[in-house]
Amino acid sequence: MHALRPLLRKSLFNLFAASLACAALLAPRAASAEALLLIEADSGKVLQADNATIPWYPASVTKIMTAYVTLKAVKDGRLTLDTLLTVSPTAASQSPSKMGFRPGTQLTVDNALKMMMVKSANDMAVVLAEGVGGSIDGFSAIMNDTAKKLGMTQTSYVNPNGLPADGQITSARDLGILARAFLRDLPEYEYFVHIPAIRFGKRITGNFNKLIGRYPGADGFKTGFICASGYNLVASATRNGRRLIAVVLGASSGTARAVKAAQLLERGFAQDNLTWLRPSLGTVDNLVPVDASPPNLRDEMCGPHRKRPASDDDDALIAANGGATGSASATGGEAQVTFFTAGLQPPLMMKASELMASAPAAAEPVLVYTGPTRTGTALIAAVAADADQQAASKPRGKKSRVAKKPDAADKPKDGQKDGHKDAGKDTKTAAVKPDAKSEAKSEAKSSAKGDAKTDAKTAAKPAGSKHAATKHDAAAKPAEKPAAGGDQAAKPAKPKAATKPAAAAKPANNS
Repeated sequence: MHALRPLLRKSLFNLFAASLACAALLAPRAASAEALLLIEADSGKVLQADNATIPWYPASVTKIMTAYVTLKAVKDGRLTLDTLLTVSPTAASQSPSKMGFRPGTQLTVDNALKMMMVKSANDMAVVLAEGVGGSIDGFSAIMNDTAKKLGMTQTSYVNPNGLPADGQITSARDLGILARAFLRDLPEYEYFVHIPAIRFGKRITGNFNKLIGRYPGADGFKTGFICASGYNLVASATRNGRRLIAVVLGASSGTARAVKAAQLLERGFAQDNLTWLRPSLGTVDNLVPVDASPPNLRDEMCGPHRKRPASDDDDALIAANGGATGSASATGGEAQVTFFTAGLQPPLMMKASELMASAPAAAEPVLVYTGPTRTGTALIAAVAADADQQAASKPRGKKSRVAKKPDAADKPKDGQKDGHKDAGKDTKTAAVKPDAKSEAKSEAKSSAKGDAKTDAKTAAKPAGSKHAATKHDAAAKPAEKPAAGGDQAAKPAKPKAATKPAAAAKPANNS
């Protein structure tokens, strides 16, 4: 019996080793679900980590690094927030979401940063990159050098906006390190990561980060989405002087990522007095990277099973309507979460999905504009000029709608509802060449979905009324009757309707 004990011990050891090996092999597959990380901002202490060191496609959370590098240049005196930058043809050609300015347009570093962080404008990211690094490649080199200095060992950058590109990779661990560095190194500029909304001309765009204005104490950072990555979010919140950072990668929707981040943060704040009960997970810098390829979630996120194209802010309509529909399915019916209000008031019990779907707290949008820095009456004039420029281009949009058949105009309503005028143009242009850079276009259309829904709704109503008038007054308007009847005189107008450019802008694999 004694002779068998060493053999038994050896067998148990081998079985244990084999189990660990299997777990290691299966770890990268688990990342196909999502990656989660919760850390303390000051100490870097890890409170929760699930797949936190699996490589991941960053999407637009890349812009946190773009903002960090730009603001470091400002802090070091290499440029100022008032420095004028010029929109280049390269910047103007970026896929949506974007501001859509023409080449040659000038604006300040300050305004470009605000547009990039709130609207997730891809063209503004390139404007900043060219202003700081001279070119996209030059700026990417600075980004990679900065990542190396910060200890972001799993990160590489190819562009400043996160549009799909080979080699654009990060991890939840590295994003946690970056968020900490931003707060530590640039405290005077952290307001850029929690602006609730911006107003450009007459267009108001809310922050895609649903925690801002909804979750008590939320104060950062940035969302991101491409089909390959799923829905990403780096979020932060402060309560009783304690700041936590949550990273969610690969969530199933815009609401789901916000809910998961809120749950992580709430769990962290609730455990404030119970840290001695939990085993230490060390600091974020000491998390061991996993050598694996990033999961590609394209089929899951942008496959034909989706009822409508995915986007970076796909649940904005739910939020605008007070969460009347859709929020439960997006989050899988999660349990109630305790949210504490300010002071010593009792906790408010409600579902995280309901909180994220509710309207954000009222806040004055931050004015952004083109041209040099202005104040007082000059600022009012600049805002009015931008609004006039927006209004001047509206007739072209209306003209194209009138040329469409009523049923063709109704089809792309979801796509038009979310995109501002310029983004809509870019989407139509992209639809003409479906084979070129389909991944980048996919990201473009997805991000554009969440922008300026208020403007699009007002734009949709006149189009609907025009079609209604055409239908009911066909007998009273001989000029329109041939188009309805389809006779010889109507043939020149048919090719316009047949092209249906807006309908083509809604492919099933929109991201």
